[in-house]
Amino acid sequence: MNSQASLPQKVKVVEVGPRDGLQNEKDTISAAVKIELVDRLSRAGFTNVEAASFVSPKWVPQMATSAEVMAGITRLPGTIYSALTPNMQGFEAALASRADEVVIFGSASEAFSQKNINCSIAESIARFEPVARAAKANGLRLRGSISTAFGCPYQGEVPLDAVADVVRRMRDLGCDEIDIADTIGVATARKTQEVMLAAAREFPLQQLSGHFHDTYGQALANIYASLEVGVQIFHSSVSGLGGCPYAKGATGNVATEDVLYLLHGLGIDTGIDLDQVVDAGQFISQQLGRKGASRAGNAIAAKRLG
Repeated sequence: MNSQASLPQKVKVVEVGPRDGLQNEKDTISAAVKIELVDRLSRAGFTNVEAASFVSPKWVPQMATSAEVMAGITRLPGTIYSALTPNMQGFEAALASRADEVVIFGSASEAFSQKNINCSIAESIARFEPVARAAKANGLRLRGSISTAFGCPYQGEVPLDAVADVVRRMRDLGCDEIDIADTIGVATARKTQEVMLAAAREFPLQQLSGHFHDTYGQALANIYASLEVGVQIFHSSVSGLGGCPYAKGATGNVATEDVLYLLHGLGIDTGIDLDQVVDAGQFISQQLGRKGASRAGNAIAAKRLG
């Protein structure tokens, strides 16, 4: 039972480590390691794992094995395996790989959109229209991700109206879920609530998700602030993997282990086994040859060793 009556009783945690987390690693990670990571996370109880990205290997070399990964994972019933699809070529590859959900992406910052994908926000959304139509025609879930919703490395402040505008555009494409992302980790609790409530004016709150980076150490505070206004979906990355190749200085996504420790401590049901996630975090950290970035994960692992 959740002791905080105002907070959601149940929360969906979307694991993004295998895609958003690993895409920035410079050393090539084998498909076998990625498959093992996805399978460990599936077994831990995640109902949504972001497993692949069908972008040009020229831009994101680490994701070149995505088709191999999708072919090799052990799919569990009721688990959504998502793939990032920037265009129709990516969509066709995701469809062939039997992705359950395709993810399209845009920015709330005009400056970031130009720097990231060399076009305006309106142009970027227009490019996704055929992808959105194809996803619906093939019975796939469609998720929209909005970067720099809380601040931009190039333009600074991002107006609330700009966020709401992109949410509206994503809604009109038929998105089932929309991510509100703090790409550079600058959000604070009050700003988080303002942005989430602005987004909720255009799209059902229960279908909005918070995607927070921990650059300034505020991610958990921002998740709690989101819970207070009714957000029920959050993205996190096992062992705190990741960053953003187009946002200098942005550290990783908030660590899944830390998020679960917070949610479980609040009596919120996630359906996820924290111990198994700690194991998955230790596994991928060993493969990468470094200590994981999750404070809760490292503390739990150390406690086991006595």
